[in-house]
Amino acid sequence: MNLVLTDIETKEIMPGFHGKMIHTENMTLAYWEVEEGAIVPEHSHKNEQIMQVLEGTFEFTVNGLTKLCKPDDLVIIPPFAPHSGKALTPCKLMDIFSPVREEYK
Repeated sequence: MNLVLTDIETKEIMPGFHGKMIHTENMTLAYWEVEEGAIVPEHSHKNEQIMQVLEGTFEFTVNGLTKLCKPDDLVIIPPFAPHSGKALTPCKLMDIFSPVREEYK
């Protein structure tokens, strides 16, 4: 199956987070355009997650440790780890979740 990212509908999953979701049998890939100042409140989930900053500066906290993430930085979030974040500039991010992030369908 071939997909074109520009053909995928954008959904605002939470205020300021506009995502394009690709779901397979075992994972979800999310491309985000994030407005400056948008916040992901602290939460956790059963999914293992890898987040990559494609553009901008994103403040990310995992298990109480906060880092400023810039382009090409990767963050690995274990299942059930509390995490949160804030876009310090407009950002483009990519997330990979396993298993599938059902609530994003």
